[in-house]
Amino acid sequence: MFDTIRRYAGRLRTSAPAGTADTRNKRAHNLFEAAAVYVAARTEDDQDRIEEAAAWVSPEALSFGVSELACRAVLALARERGESPGAVARDLLGLPAA
Repeated sequence: MFDTIRRYAGRLRTSAPAGTADTRNKRAHNLFEAAAVYVAARTEDDQDRIEEAAAWVSPEALSFGVSELACRAVLALARERGESPGAVARDLLGLPAA
């Protein structure tokens, strides 16, 4: 019985798991990378890239990443312009000043 276990364990150590070569070459994308690529593709109207980035993470994660990117972008523009983030956000959306 132990001979069978040893042979089985020996095969596991020497054989490569199925699909390992493919997964090692593919790098996992995080939600912020997916959001950055997604938003950049949207600005360039690149549908293929939009779909590719959207497939990297769940829709919820992509939504969170895009929201975080928007917050950071508005904050950076507000600092650059010397305005409040609210004023910058309204300006970017074409809304009248509050």
